[in-house]
This record gives sequence, structure tokens and C-alpha cells, in this order.
Amino acid sequence: MPYRRLPNTDSARIRALKSAIEKASNTDFPELSFSADILDEAKSVLTVFEQLSARYRQLYDIEVNAGHSFAKTTQNARIYISHFIQVLYLCVVRSEIKEEQLDIYGLRDTRLVVPDLTSDEQLLEWGEKTIRGEYERISRGGVPIYNPSIAKVNVMFTLFKDGYQTQKLHQKATACVLQEVAAYREKVDKIIIEIWEEVEKHNTGLPPEKKLARNREYGIVYY
Repeated sequence: MPYRRLPNTDSARIRALKSAIEKASNTDFPELSFSADILDEAKSVLTVFEQLSARYRQLYDIEVNAGHSFAKTTQNARIYISHFIQVLYLCVVRSEIKEEQLDIYGLRDTRLVVPDLTSDEQLLEWGEKTIRGEYERISRGGVPIYNPSIAKVNVMFTLFKDGYQTQKLHQKATACVLQEVAAYREKVDKIIIEIWEEVEKHNTGLPPEKKLARNREYGIVYY
């Protein structure tokens, strides 16, 4: 007897259960190759697993679609914050702003190099520092920087920050359902194996070719 190939994807698991259930539904009870109890359990397991899988795909699609929008807001925020810091450095070079005032922004030891804004977390950190620093400098009597103004930078940064928090929520929801799917796979695999074991046992007395053909009708896959 060839080796069975158990499903290794969720869609393959669903196909395997459906094949067995559909074959059983179209077979007279005395000729059924596995027990009615397992059939009932298979139907219940299939319903739950399909619902979990559909829920995961829905949340994943939402996360991906939201990610496209978030990528744009992230890019805008990174450009505005980077540009603002560069203009701030130019003001220092032209002696319009005292170099020691870079302390307010947390930029004193950067040697007039824009901090790394590659990651979302770095962008959050330096966005907060830059905006807070500019408002504090202005409150001390400093002349505001324009092109870009800190108000415009703040708008772009707020959009990014809101998007960041939303994306984290999407990721958490998707991961939570994925854990449920992963935990339920054990039950799905168990019922598939039980069905296949009973089917093969029931068809043991058939000629080899007919036995393989009959087993495949119940969704069994062989290497």
C-alpha cells in the first residue's frame, strides 16, 4: 500500500474533510466506509474550521489593505520629519539658532546628521522629540521654523502615529485568530486520520487497484 500524504495546508485539510463527507453523504449507510459517529464529528469539525479559516483570511485581508495606506502615511511622516531636522541644522549652521539649543530636540550629539528613521519605532521616537523640542524652543521666545512648519510636521506625524496604532491592533487581531486556527488543526488532523484509517481498513479485502480507487473517493491522497 502506498504511503498516505496528509494535508499540510488549511485548504487541503478542508478539501480532505469535504471529500470524505460528500462521499459519505452519497453512499448508502450499509456501504459506508467509516462510522456514522466519525461522520457527525467530521461535519462539526469542518464547520468550525471553515469559520476560523474564513475569519483569519478576512482579518488578514483587512490588515494588508490597511498596511498599504499606512505605508503612505509613514513615508510622508518620515519625509517631513527628516526635512524639518535638516532645516533645523541649516539654521544652526547659519547661526540663526544656537547649537546648544539642539539639546531641546535630543540632537546635540548627532554631529548635524539626521537620526536613523528607518523603523517605525525610530520614527515615533524622533517625531515626538522633534515636535516637542520645536514647541518648547518657540515657547522660550525662539523664531519658528518654516518650510516645513512644525504644525504641518505634526499633522503628518499624527496621521502616522494613528496609523501605527491601528496597524498594531490589526496585527494583534490577526495573530489571535491565527493562534485559534493553529490550535484547531490538531483536532482536524486527528479526525482526518481516523477517517482514513477506517476507510483503508474497510476496503482491505478489495483488489489493489480497486482498493486505491475506493480510498481516493474518500479523499485519501497517496504519494
